[in-house]
Amino acid sequence: MAIGADWGFERGETAMFLGTHMQRLDDKGRLILPAKFREELAEGLVITRGQEHCLTLFPAREFQSIHEQMRSAPLTSKDARDYLRVFLSGASDEQPDKQGRFTVPQLLRKYAGLDRDVAVIGMGNRVEIWDSSTWEQYLEQTEQGFADRADEVIPGVI
Repeated sequence: MAIGADWGFERGETAMFLGTHMQRLDDKGRLILPAKFREELAEGLVITRGQEHCLTLFPAREFQSIHEQMRSAPLTSKDARDYLRVFLSGASDEQPDKQGRFTVPQLLRKYAGLDRDVAVIGMGNRVEIWDSSTWEQYLEQTEQGFADRADEVIPGVI
């Protein structure tokens, strides 16, 4: 869910994407954004490769901020160069149409194994797109570890 005026956020402030939304790609590789995400992404988005073979989708202005941070990566670091190459070479800026649809590039559909049924996952300031069966397997493998967690993963957060 993109938190809007009802939570005190106004345009230009950080969005909060929440929840899991089961969607479908159409025959042209287009995805209809969940209704709760559309307003925040109406001005444009950037989609690229994510970790665990999902796709990561950012509001355009959030991606600009991340790109600025990436520019400070040392050019002498092979790990940084490798990461930037994979991350940015797959990035595609997209503009959703009036129905909230945008095309997921074939390169990215192949990377994430997307065919038809997808899970669109709110991740706070970004969105992840998973093949639905891969998402279900991932949850099955990680939910118990989440429930059993006794130590802090993110210091200062529950």
